[in-house]
Amino acid sequence: MMQRMAGSGRWGRVFFRTVAVVATLSLAACGRPVGVMQPVDENVPGTSKVDLLVATTRLPDKDPAILFSGERGPGLKIDAVSISIPPEANRKVGQVQWPSRLPGNPLKNFVTLAVKPLPTEADGRGWLHAELPKNKRVLIFVHGFNNRYEDAVYRFAQIVHDSHADVAPIVFTWPSRASIFDYAYDKESTNYSRDSLEELLRRVAADPSVGDITVMAHSMGSWLAVESLRQMAIRNGRVAPKIKNVILASPDLDVDVFARQFAALGKDKPHFTLFVSRDDRALSLSRRISGNIDRLGQIDPAAEPYRSALEKQGITVLDLTKLKTGDGLNHGKFAESPEVVRLIGARLIEGQTITDSDVGIGDAVGAVALGAAQTVGSVAGAAVSAPIAIFDPRTRQNYGEQLRRVGASAGNTVGSLGDSVEATGSNVGEALGQ
Repeated sequence: MMQRMAGSGRWGRVFFRTVAVVATLSLAACGRPVGVMQPVDENVPGTSKVDLLVATTRLPDKDPAILFSGERGPGLKIDAVSISIPPEANRKVGQVQWPSRLPGNPLKNFVTLAVKPLPTEADGRGWLHAELPKNKRVLIFVHGFNNRYEDAVYRFAQIVHDSHADVAPIVFTWPSRASIFDYAYDKESTNYSRDSLEELLRRVAADPSVGDITVMAHSMGSWLAVESLRQMAIRNGRVAPKIKNVILASPDLDVDVFARQFAALGKDKPHFTLFVSRDDRALSLSRRISGNIDRLGQIDPAAEPYRSALEKQGITVLDLTKLKTGDGLNHGKFAESPEVVRLIGARLIEGQTITDSDVGIGDAVGAVALGAAQTVGSVAGAAVSAPIAIFDPRTRQNYGEQLRRVGASAGNTVGSLGDSVEATGSNVGEALGQ
């Protein structure tokens, strides 16, 4: 009982520390000027331009420099948006450089060049036909929790630019109030937006000019993306065949729920890639307020029960726990690491199998590699070639019992240090065994 109380105190301290960090970073973000979506007139030599299709379920804002608020709109609205990115000599790959005042300086800041409403489905098709590369690939991005409209647009422009992805880029932005205190509202907004994202996926997949589609989602957006694919599979008997790849970065998904979603996708599923990190502080908070069930983006793919479960379905997992970036929450590593974001553009969108022999970035970025023929914990490569199967709660409970025994044994062996290990093992075991 004392151990459990001590564990609760430790979880409480972690919880409030995480809230404090998130709040601090959110306040820092609030220091940015409002109104960056107001287009600037000049296209400065040396800068790069990224053209995006932006689909949203947000409510239009009366201020054209804001465009869309965090409230829920009546339906799907689409705009063509062009973003200017500073020269590489003036920026760090992986970073969005926000202006400190308006208008931004294109040589130093991301700025908006153009916003053009596309009110009809035909208008959207026209943009897609004009922007499709020769390979006919489309990348659709779904952002996560606590994002303004401009956050989603600028971040995706950064990902497209830094990854050198040869795709037609589309971002789907759902109604987020961009407040850490509106987690529940944001989660319900993803549910509100499921039909619209499914509609967007259907439209793109139905276009004869499109070859294949990759869906990439971050954090809470992973719930929205997988739910929309699940709806599509249930409605049509399968996910649209052109949707070849799904990339989930730091997915804020209950592992039990994801197991059911994944099973519902049917026999002919897209290929899934997960970016996970066990030091993700945002997911630690999400786990705590969601019943202490593991979040998909925080699993250890080298440990049971996940390792065994991950060997049946064909999902690629990249464990970025050892990767260090400037993200204080360790929640956006996939976009801030130059090596990882380039891997997205060079390999993952093309659906290529990643192995240690052809992607040797492990030492550079600290990614832990694991595969069918590899040793657990190898740091030689960049990917974990392992799939997600059904995460059986009984299996997880057995694993929790093992962790409790390991923690107790370590406590007896190592003395005072072991007491801490025992408490931690017991707490994690109890959480996994729920």
